[in-house]
Amino acid sequence: MHDTSEASSRSLSPAAHGRCLLRVMLRAPLTRRVWRETSYCLLGFPLGLVGGVVLAVLLALGAGLAVSLLGAVVGVLILVTGVRLARALGSVHRRLAAGLLGERLPALEPPSAGTGLFGRLDAGLRDGAGWRAVSYVLVKLPVSALGMYAVLWWLTGLVNVTAPLRWAVFGQQPSPGDPDGMPVLTPIPAGGLEVDTFAGTFGALALGLALLLLAPWPTRLVVAADRWLLRALLGPSRLADRVRDLEETRALAVDDSVALLRRLERDLHDGAQVRLVAVAMSLDMIKERLGKGDTDDRADPSDDPIDLARVRQLVDGAHRNATEALTELRDLARGLHPPVLDDGLPDALATLAARSSIPVELTADVPRRPTPAIETIAYFCAAELLTNVIKHSGATQVILTVDECHDGMLRLQVVDDGRGGAAIGAGSGLTGLVQRVRTVDGRLVVHSPDGGPTTAVVELPMHA
Repeated sequence: MHDTSEASSRSLSPAAHGRCLLRVMLRAPLTRRVWRETSYCLLGFPLGLVGGVVLAVLLALGAGLAVSLLGAVVGVLILVTGVRLARALGSVHRRLAAGLLGERLPALEPPSAGTGLFGRLDAGLRDGAGWRAVSYVLVKLPVSALGMYAVLWWLTGLVNVTAPLRWAVFGQQPSPGDPDGMPVLTPIPAGGLEVDTFAGTFGALALGLALLLLAPWPTRLVVAADRWLLRALLGPSRLADRVRDLEETRALAVDDSVALLRRLERDLHDGAQVRLVAVAMSLDMIKERLGKGDTDDRADPSDDPIDLARVRQLVDGAHRNATEALTELRDLARGLHPPVLDDGLPDALATLAARSSIPVELTADVPRRPTPAIETIAYFCAAELLTNVIKHSGATQVILTVDECHDGMLRLQVVDDGRGGAAIGAGSGLTGLVQRVRTVDGRLVVHSPDGGPTTAVVELPMHA
């Protein structure tokens, strides 16, 4: 996925790179994203400053009392209060990030409830998620100061842009004989600039425009660091995240197995069962016809003899229904486990590529054979992706690659030269593939810009 994007970027000429970079820099101050990030830094400063200072005071006071002989209980109570305050402040920070940055994180796992005063105090001190919130609120103090410094770039740029206006209209030029000129602001604390003439104010204006063009990048850098802290300290712990992911994948696996059983039941009921019932009815009719040939059982000797043409027609119908029932049962069995996988995934993909109506270039390098469950998922993913290419892409060629990555993952990649525009979600069949690969901790990534090419990468563990 990312390799494809980087390869496309590397193919650009230096002049194209320069034009692209210039276009990005000129548009950056006017984008909605940069104004949201600037507002986040501006609003986060007072919240981070007040919250960090209050929490630091509480923790210092609580720790000091906790080590004393007489105030230990009061100190522990203050520490637990500080942890609860950090949880509340963390919730406010999460809401602010969700509203302005679109960074939506699940709430921290609730603290365990203890019994009695000392039990509750002990549970509060052992609140791992709460202490992670404490860490974030304390680290947020310097980060919010850096965010305010990033906002300072915007303020200095805006002030300098108005330098000619302030000189000509508001009379901020220096008085005659004044050795100091009109100050020019910079975001660098050390040193300073001044202008002594009206022409010099246009230099200040140019500096202000340059600062406005550069201001989005310090802001973006601070927000990126804050995002990382939010995910690391205010998001769910790795264990909780892993448990939730396992719960989701277990639910997906159960739903997939239920859907498979329902499909088998429907196919058997509407297909093979109907055929076998028709076979049984045909055999009953044949038995009845043959019974008429028994002269001992005839009630009337004038009854018609056996109609061989009708019997032959019934036998042909029974044979046809039995053959179709066997075909449907064979197809059902193939849907559960394709027989071509008995010889390994590369041979199965070769058979799949040979049956494709679009030319498929196959490259397979799998020195270690995956487990049968992984092979089955990889095969069905390849079949579904090729089917999507044939139906929707308008491609003329497909490149199918399967290999084992350096990290021990099985990687299946399908690249086509179609029209592009494929996306996961919104009723797309790719959503089902995402759910299927997630049941074994795999993932599916699709890169499909308008106009193509489309690259779909499936990564699966070698062992389920």
